[in-house]
Amino acid sequence: MGRPSIPGTTIFDGAQAMKGYALNRMCFSFNDQANRDAFKADEEGYMQRYGVTGPQAEAIRKRDVLGLIAAGGNAYYLAKFAGIVGLDVQDLGAAQTGMTKQEFKDRLVRQNEQPAKFAA
Repeated sequence: MGRPSIPGTTIFDGAQAMKGYALNRMCFSFNDQANRDAFKADEEGYMQRYGVTGPQAEAIRKRDVLGLIAAGGNAYYLAKFAGIVGLDVQDLGAAQTGMTKQEFKDRLVRQNEQPAKFAA
């Protein structure tokens, strides 16, 4: 019995963890303010310090969180990176669904509207 497939979803498994080790290690370092400041001051140097290269580095430059996930990034570690570059959960949800941020926010509001039968 295989793993269920969710279209458009990258499964974070052992292979992805190995692939994303340098990236995730770097993002984990962002738990410390001094490291966040160092990254903002010299992104390229900071990436080199952690061995982040190739598609991971390109996705960092483009602020492409979905690309980072595909390149082995763990969503929990990437949350620190997203915060550093000014992305919030709604930005990430919009990217995952292929919507603009406003379209995604509007969708959340629509989904939250309860039918009258559930009103108090």
